[in-house]
Amino acid sequence: MSRVAVLVADDHPVYREGIVRAVKERPELELLAEVATGREALMAIAELRPQVAVLDMKLPDLDGSQVLRAINRKELPTKVVFVSAYIDSEIVYAAIGGGARAYLSKDATRQQICDAVAAVARGGTVFASEVQTGLAREIQMRSADTDVVLTSREREIIALTAQGLLAPEIGRRLYLSPATIKTHLQRLYGKLGVSDRAAAVAEAMRRGLLE
Repeated sequence: MSRVAVLVADDHPVYREGIVRAVKERPELELLAEVATGREALMAIAELRPQVAVLDMKLPDLDGSQVLRAINRKELPTKVVFVSAYIDSEIVYAAIGGGARAYLSKDATRQQICDAVAAVARGGTVFASEVQTGLAREIQMRSADTDVVLTSREREIIALTAQGLLAPEIGRRLYLSPATIKTHLQRLYGKLGVSDRAAAVAEAMRRGLLE
């Protein structure tokens, strides 16, 4: 069986050498290159076409997410495993959304990193236990974020607000009192998570609630 070709990118020499040594000790893995910057990583990936790239998220020149986007843009076959000290749920969510196949913290053992590389090469995905809870919460929050349901009256009001009309003008259009319009607006602000008219219109547009 052919070995998995691997590239390692990390600007901390001691940490990078630890991963490199572990890769070299695994008979099913083959180290193609080790680099210290994002730009070097991208150049080596484009030239050598490793099956898996082990990237730190915070690389000099180009960070890990920029390298990942470039891999996607150039349609390179390399799969990405992130090993990073940054395990914030938003960063992890963005990395996975961008196509990363694994995300581990720098507390991971060298064996865990190599196991993740092998699993990703086989088509699997690996997420460290440290990031799973935060990732699940991020997914739930983003799912809830899109599930805003407006009544037909609220849709009318936000549409007229987007046209620049104030509460008294909207009230005259809809045969409602300004106080009633303001009550509807406050409910709209609550649903959209905003506190003023301009933000409400912008948020409604972002969510696709305005045509």
